Amino acid sequence: MAPTTLPPRNRLPLLSTAALAALLLGGCSSTPSLKVDAAAQPEGASGYTEKPGWATSQFAVAAANPLATEAGYKVLKAGGSAVDAAIAVQMVLALVEPQSSGVAGGAFLLHATGSKVEAYDGREVAPAAADENLFIGKDGKPMPFIEGVVGGRSVGVPGAVRMLELAHKEHGKLPWARLFEPAIGLAEDGFKVSARLNTLLSNEKYLANDPTARAYFFDADGKPWPVGHVLKNPELAKVLRGIAKNGSKALLEGEVAQAIVDKVNKHPTNPGRMTLADLASYQPKKREALCTDYQLSARTYRMCGFPPPSSGAIAVAQILGILKNTDATAMALQDGLTGPNDPKGQLPGADWLYLYNEASRLAFADRNLYVADPDFVKPPAGSWSSLVDPAYLAGRAQLIGPKSMNIAKPGTPGMVKTSYAPMPDQIEHGTSHISVVDSMGNAVAMTTTIEDQFGSRQMVKGFLLNNELTDFSFAPRDADGKPIANRVEPGKRPRSSMAPTLVFDKNNGQLLMSGGSPGGALIIHYTSKLLYGIFNWGLTPQQAINLPNFGSLNGPTMLEEKRFPESTVSALRERGAEVREMNMTSGLQAITRAEIHGKPMWLGGADPRREGVVMGD
Repeated sequence: MAPTTLPPRNRLPLLSTAALAALLLGGCSSTPSLKVDAAAQPEGASGYTEKPGWATSQFAVAAANPLATEAGYKVLKAGGSAVDAAIAVQMVLALVEPQSSGVAGGAFLLHATGSKVEAYDGREVAPAAADENLFIGKDGKPMPFIEGVVGGRSVGVPGAVRMLELAHKEHGKLPWARLFEPAIGLAEDGFKVSARLNTLLSNEKYLANDPTARAYFFDADGKPWPVGHVLKNPELAKVLRGIAKNGSKALLEGEVAQAIVDKVNKHPTNPGRMTLADLASYQPKKREALCTDYQLSARTYRMCGFPPPSSGAIAVAQILGILKNTDATAMALQDGLTGPNDPKGQLPGADWLYLYNEASRLAFADRNLYVADPDFVKPPAGSWSSLVDPAYLAGRAQLIGPKSMNIAKPGTPGMVKTSYAPMPDQIEHGTSHISVVDSMGNAVAMTTTIEDQFGSRQMVKGFLLNNELTDFSFAPRDADGKPIANRVEPGKRPRSSMAPTLVFDKNNGQLLMSGGSPGGALIIHYTSKLLYGIFNWGLTPQQAINLPNFGSLNGPTMLEEKRFPESTVSALRERGAEVREMNMTSGLQAITRAEIHGKPMWLGGADPRREGVVMGD
């Protein structure tokens, strides 16, 4: 299984050999055809559906919808690379999971060839005409969040497709056009509406206000299409055909680009400021991955994530690094009971959760002060590594006392004070995650998003536009006029929480894991839970994903509702924490390296809170 350094008493039992050997291949054909079986009914994921865990020997792909996973599987089966598979998966997700990501969104992609990691930044950018007062209302105050979201004002210049084009140029094996075949086929032939999409549409308040979206997602009576309804999207199929033939220019220039600009700027109540020049000039960036050492006993792991403008890798590394300097490392999982005769498996105990959430408060305090687009904001002490320096994290850990700090203050890495003000609390949503390992030893971890559920609620040409600009701070400055690092500026990329992660054995460079999750700011906690479960507690990826969710954004302690015993909740409150039990819908996907009976294998896990699966050979 995935490596661990803790004694066996801290491990959960492995899946049976039969279960580990089982592959979710369904009726997948071994022929080169990339067409996906549109008749396959995605499982419901509006609640909690147990997943078996998967094992493969050659390659694997994990994605948020079975149809998308199948598309990636068929690409790998046809000899495609990990990047090829990720592209096919993303295009199908644009169709079957439109609430989370799409061709008008952004993404961060980590690619590994051996132990070499490359970071591809496809994050959206603010239009050239945007300024720091973009979300200031007529009363001179930051507008309510949802008022900023719905309409053209929130739409950022999309970057995912052009970024994937760059990654394919450098690491693709199959022709670019062929990777669009699964999505085009499903868009033309139709796919069955899943329980999750139906549930989200049923609870959606704003999408039907857009006539184009209403005509597509709802019936003549204004009700969302029922589960199993075959939904076709010929407009998106046409757009995808254009991108397949002419690349990202088909999206960012010409007829489609004009339709995007018109939709953004002509919104009747909340117009934006986008131009054709903004779209045509978008450029993805290659950045240096943020990698940190994570040593447990005699083994050192190399954990690589995405640097700013994402805050994900820094915050995850801070949380894990601070915990290493506490008693948390000696704490095993505990038998969990949420009520009489109601076993819930092994759970993190109250003492461990207390330390984790205090570490989280410290990490999020730093995040809200320092992290923003590095092309506009200098890192503290001249390097983002200052925030994950072991000595700095050891000092931060000393601030954890017997009573909760509730709200932590940011630190001073390198003892260099900043001129920025902390960003106020603000909502974050959305995203989807894709993990792939191919038969040639390459790996991808990609997190992709249109931000809020159904983005800006504006539909054009069969796809939804993002609301990514609401990831900027609505307030540009504090009461004293000090600027906020993550304020809106023209051409700037908003701060993100996305945390695609690749983990290696530092000694030999062997890839050990590809993983990540959707979930807004909570992505950081879901990813931290995944890493801690696998590498500290010795769990399989499915077992780590199944653990209940928890975390703090530098405020209340949040616990996944109905997953922890009352004794745990009470113990946390006795230590001064404000505890909120709530729905915490992660969407973790992970693939880890293991050895079963001396044979190298890939173990896959998908979140039971959503409809994702893992497939491979």
